[in-house]
Amino acid sequence: MLRRLYDWTMGLASRPNALAVLGLVSFAESSFFPIPPDAMIVPMVLARPDRAWRIALVATIASVLGGILGYAIGYYLFETLGQSLIQLYGYQDKFEAFKRAYGEWGLWIILIKGLTPIPYKLVTIASGAAAFDFPVFVLASIVTRGLRFFIVAALLRRFGEPIRDFVERRLTLVATAFLLAIVGGFLIVRYVI
Repeated sequence: MLRRLYDWTMGLASRPNALAVLGLVSFAESSFFPIPPDAMIVPMVLARPDRAWRIALVATIASVLGGILGYAIGYYLFETLGQSLIQLYGYQDKFEAFKRAYGEWGLWIILIKGLTPIPYKLVTIASGAAAFDFPVFVLASIVTRGLRFFIVAALLRRFGEPIRDFVERRLTLVATAFLLAIVGGFLIVRYVI
C-alpha cells in the first residue's frame, strides 16, 4: 500500500497542477489543516529538482498567507472558531501558557516553532489571540517558513537522487519516521509546551 501511495504522490508531484495543490496544502496547514506541506514538497522536489526554488517559494508564500488567516482566526474569531480548532487538536491545556509566553518571547516563539514539526497553526492562532504585533508576525513568518522550505528544497536538490534511492529502498522506514515526526510535534505541543 505504501508503494502505491508513494508512486501516486510522485506522479502527482510532476503534474502541472502540483504547485496549486501544494499552495492549497501550505495555506491550509498554517491555519487549520493537520498535514504539513513537507509531505508534498519532498516528492515534488524529488520528481522535479529543477523546480526546487519555485516549489519552496510557493510553499512559503501560501504558508504565510495561511498564517495570516490563522492570525485573523485568533484575533477576530478566537471565542468561536479559534477555540474550537485549539480543542479539536487537544491544545487547550497548553494554549493559555503559550499565549502568555508571547509577552516576553513572541518573536522567538514564531521563529523557532516555524522551523519545527510543531503545528504552525498553533503559532498563528496564538499570535492573533495574543494580539502579537502583526507586521512582526508576518516578517517572522516569512523568515521562518521560507528558511524551512528553502532548506528542504536545497538539500533535496543537492542530494536528491541518493535521497530518492534511499526513500524508495526504505519506504516503510521513511514513512514511519515522517509520521513519527508529525505525531511527535503534536505530542510536544500537548505535553511539553
